[in-house]
Amino acid sequence: MLMRTDSFREFDQLAQRLLGTSQSGTWSRPATIPLDAYRDADDFVIAFDLPGVALDAIEVNVERNVLTVKAERRPLPLSADAQVQVSERQLGVFARQVFLSDALATDKIEASHADGVLVLRIPVAEQAKPRKIQVTAHTDSKAINA
Repeated sequence: MLMRTDSFREFDQLAQRLLGTSQSGTWSRPATIPLDAYRDADDFVIAFDLPGVALDAIEVNVERNVLTVKAERRPLPLSADAQVQVSERQLGVFARQVFLSDALATDKIEASHADGVLVLRIPVAEQAKPRKIQVTAHTDSKAINA
């Protein structure tokens, strides 16, 4: 169901860490979003980890068979008197592209967000579902030899 994912994700994450961040604390390139993907009956499910991301900061698009998820983790609102002691949480834009199989009905994707996890349910297309083929007896010997 999943054609491929970003095969250079780990390399990209390492490069981002080595290159550092901008002064605003955001990555200069979008960081990737961890995911799990599995088939559940007649649905293909993809769960994206988006802790600390508000619902209005999530964007999901599908074009042809490419699913794109973008999200932005914004800084917490601090009072004017706040003095930051430690700031380790990545802020900024995160993105992930997933290449989907033709066997999925991308026009019927359902998305939900709870507890920092974005879950997409993509139905398996009717033509891709397993089906039983009826086998009949054939008494005409010419049909067998043809």
